[in-house]
Amino acid sequence: MVRVGSARLQEWIRGGQRIELAGHGVFVRTAISPGRPPLLLIHGYPTTSYDWHHLWTPLAERFSLLALDLLGFGLSDKPHDSAYTIAGQADLCVALLARHGLDGAHVLAHDYGDTVAQELLAREREGRLALSSVVFLNGGLFPETHRPRPVQTWLANPLVGPLLERAMSHERFAATMREIGGRTPPAADELADLWSLMIERDGKRALRRLIDYMRQRRENRTRWVGALVETAVPRLLICGALDPVSGRHLAERYRELVPQPRVVLLEEIGHYPQLEAPEAVLEAFLVFHASASMTQEDR
Repeated sequence: MVRVGSARLQEWIRGGQRIELAGHGVFVRTAISPGRPPLLLIHGYPTTSYDWHHLWTPLAERFSLLALDLLGFGLSDKPHDSAYTIAGQADLCVALLARHGLDGAHVLAHDYGDTVAQELLAREREGRLALSSVVFLNGGLFPETHRPRPVQTWLANPLVGPLLERAMSHERFAATMREIGGRTPPAADELADLWSLMIERDGKRALRRLIDYMRQRRENRTRWVGALVETAVPRLLICGALDPVSGRHLAERYRELVPQPRVVLLEEIGHYPQLEAPEAVLEAFLVFHASASMTQEDR
């Protein structure tokens, strides 16, 4: 486990555990309360479930929470020979739900986690899963609007990627996180925590394989965008407008393609709304959830 980091990070780790899911050691954190609807939290690349720490307590007052570090991330296993498919990550999410006797949940996802949520929506359309609602934060919902940073493009290069992955430093990581942030990007101590989790368990060696999600998005566009556009599951996009990767331009494309789109645009916020403006994210999420619940009751 991580031996460095803030007291807040250590508290987060103590609140979770490593369990076996789908044949892998996976870090999970749950807050299960009988009678409260289940909410699955899916994090982004290259960070972890710790991304939700600001929202954890207020969400736990209303939902039964289930979160995990996806394979290759944080405190979960990071096998060096894994292909790290989005489908495999979705399998882990389904296995976590099943472990708690659930065949579905509400979903709150970010970045890489958005793509995992799209795969879950595709399975919902196939009758393999029950989803009550999905809320997306900034992420590559549409391959044509995803604008990767240079470091992501280089990591995906088979020649440059292995060299860059080994040379990745805390300073480069922190600089990139600030570049994609808004007016108030994550503070230095929080970035240090995120870095500590990223490099745990020889994590730098997983970065290049995990970045393959960009290729997978292109190859599976019909399935994943189709699921997003055609599903009857209530959904919302909460989008930090200043994000150069998946910001205002993502929201515009979402409004073009998604029927009756529900979008909350956070004008001063960048790629990590849950870290930069957790109160605004919580407010938008709860307003949407109340509306989605009423709509479902009317069906």
